[in-house]
Amino acid sequence: MEHFKIENLNFSYPTSKDRKSLDNVSLKIEKGEYIVLCGKSGSGKTTLLRHLKTVLTPYGKRSGEIYFNGTALKAVDNREQSSKIGYVMQNPDDQIVTDKVWHELAFGLESLGCDQKTMRSRVAEMACYFGIQDWFHRDVAVLSGGQKQLLNLASIMAMQPEILILDEPTSQLDPIAASDFLNTVRKINTELGTTVIITEHRLEDVFPYADRAVVMDSGKIIADDTPRNIGKLLHEQNNPMFTAMPTPVRVFFGANGSGDCPLTVREGRAWLNKEFENEPEIKEIPYENIDEDIENPALSLKELWFRYEKDAPDILRGVSLEIPKGSISAIVGGNGAGKSTTLKTICGICKPYRGKIKVFGKPVNKFKSGELFRNCISMLPQDPKSLFVKKTVKEELEEMTKDKNQINDIAQICQITELLDSHPYDLSGGEQQRAALAKVLLTEPKILLLDEPTKGMDSFFKETFASVLFSLKNQGITILMVSHDVEFCAKHADRVSMFFDGQVLTTDTPQKFFGGNSFYTTAANRMGKHIFINAVTAENVVELYCKNKGGAI
Repeated sequence: MEHFKIENLNFSYPTSKDRKSLDNVSLKIEKGEYIVLCGKSGSGKTTLLRHLKTVLTPYGKRSGEIYFNGTALKAVDNREQSSKIGYVMQNPDDQIVTDKVWHELAFGLESLGCDQKTMRSRVAEMACYFGIQDWFHRDVAVLSGGQKQLLNLASIMAMQPEILILDEPTSQLDPIAASDFLNTVRKINTELGTTVIITEHRLEDVFPYADRAVVMDSGKIIADDTPRNIGKLLHEQNNPMFTAMPTPVRVFFGANGSGDCPLTVREGRAWLNKEFENEPEIKEIPYENIDEDIENPALSLKELWFRYEKDAPDILRGVSLEIPKGSISAIVGGNGAGKSTTLKTICGICKPYRGKIKVFGKPVNKFKSGELFRNCISMLPQDPKSLFVKKTVKEELEEMTKDKNQINDIAQICQITELLDSHPYDLSGGEQQRAALAKVLLTEPKILLLDEPTKGMDSFFKETFASVLFSLKNQGITILMVSHDVEFCAKHADRVSMFFDGQVLTTDTPQKFFGGNSFYTTAANRMGKHIFINAVTAENVVELYCKNKGGAI
């Protein structure tokens, strides 16, 4: 018997009655399956997942039926749904409800009325299974984003659910933490037989191991097949969704490869080994060395030290960094390293107790009240919802300017024209990010700070977003972003800085930085490193392949 059976499901949000978020969706999910749900931002993925648990179902006009274990979902009581259907949200802070780690692990079991002995046993088991022992007694507030998301997963698995639903669970995790998290999800599926339904823009770690991939577009299911067949199908149809496929798939078809398409980095390496039994003539992507001496930097940070509480450990431990005018600079590093805190110190949200910050050569403490944020510095925070205070996206933009032409132009650039009448909280994570970006850009900043700007964005809008950044760069605007999206940084940043232990350790060009790393690097580099040098993007690998094989690039 299937776990879920969805029949002709239609849904529209109240503020967008003419736009169906789900359009005649029918789907069966068998017990023990691993299903990856993919598609553009706003394609209906999150809306569909929220319909699989009654308490999370959004308000709006709905028709169709959902069956759980053969019973209409609406007839299944909340207790049974809570115990059998686990749900991990995109933002870990949206789900955590207690103050201590061990309280959070026990909360779901307490809510189900579990007896003390069973509760202790399950909490201990989950703490051991997920490696939580070392921070079992900590306050939740001091955990990193990766730890919070792992805690959410452990808390749900303590209730021993039959189904685990995950909505963009790694959007706020660094690459290594994300890979570890998704490997744990895979282990839960293979070892415990738990049915897994996951939406994920980062497909490298989920696509190869899924039983089926379901592709959505404009609220409809447009493809449902094995991951290997999906990659081939989307390429043959020239579907824009192909750009979201894992790097080995894009490299294989971009190079007009023959035979079976590789899905994993390991399979990709094996394919390249067969293609290049002899060492290639052209091995390296040319690049420019980084300019160490920056004249008149737009931003200068010197020996910044900061801690959140007087007796707490230092988060920033001597951060020094210079950002050239009119450049796109990226800061990467693990969760909890202090990257976002650095951006907050530049804005004045966090006050360092030692060190200096200069903006265009002027110390920040010399700026008059509000002067720093009038056409000077703007910041897109990690949580876009923190910027929303109005009932519609249009009203949010009108808060920044009354110029209708300017609003229409920026809405078009950020691809939110159709969303202007929607409530910001009814949008998907990627759509919220685009709306927040539009609001920030209306301030016309000279320095733009971006905290995880591609979080929740699909691969299609990432390219549009990159073109927006390049346009701003060409206008002389300086961009500094903190990001876990190493693929985006490798492709579009001018400079990449590594943040570790509260300080910036190194800064280099993307090719040199990612090309020299083994773990903190791109899938393309891991796939082709044994043959090519500094090929850190799928495009780099395809370019070198075609140059050596004589094919068209």
